[in-house]
Amino acid sequence: MNVGRARQITWNGKAVRTGIYKEAVAGRVKVTKPGIDGDEQADLTVHGGETKALYAYPSEHYLYWQHELERDMAWGMFGENLTTLGLLENSVYIGDIYRVGSAELVVTQPRFPCYKLGIKFGIMEMVQRFVNSERSGFYLAVESDGEIGAGDRISLVNRGGGPTIADMFRSES
Repeated sequence: MNVGRARQITWNGKAVRTGIYKEAVAGRVKVTKPGIDGDEQADLTVHGGETKALYAYPSEHYLYWQHELERDMAWGMFGENLTTLGLLENSVYIGDIYRVGSAELVVTQPRFPCYKLGIKFGIMEMVQRFVNSERSGFYLAVESDGEIGAGDRISLVNRGGGPTIADMFRSES
């Protein structure tokens, strides 16, 4: 479970506001339709809001990126709120409903990164590398409010019936 407040950084001599810097939190956090207590996005036109209240990224992808970028990374490095295990893009469907802690979350879409991912990694071609890797992660809306904590089991409640995250990502990239 990772959260972070939006902050202002300097990029190319300009002030840029971003919420991509997330850190692991101890204990439980409240999750509601607008998002997670203690978390904030800087530009609600492209991140956050009710259809993108949480961002999930598979922990399995970290090994790939550590090898690819030749560095260690802490959970939350991709700006995700949930670092998951076992939920890969080719097995997660649009509309799937998962119970995490006492909350129910519905899968809405893959993530398409903006330039701020490149800023965070210090590699501007990171956005293209991310797209080429097809390791997108996915956004979730809050179906029913609850609390989530690190280590909570993620259980499928209902299969959505839409395309997989991987198929949708490929068709839109």
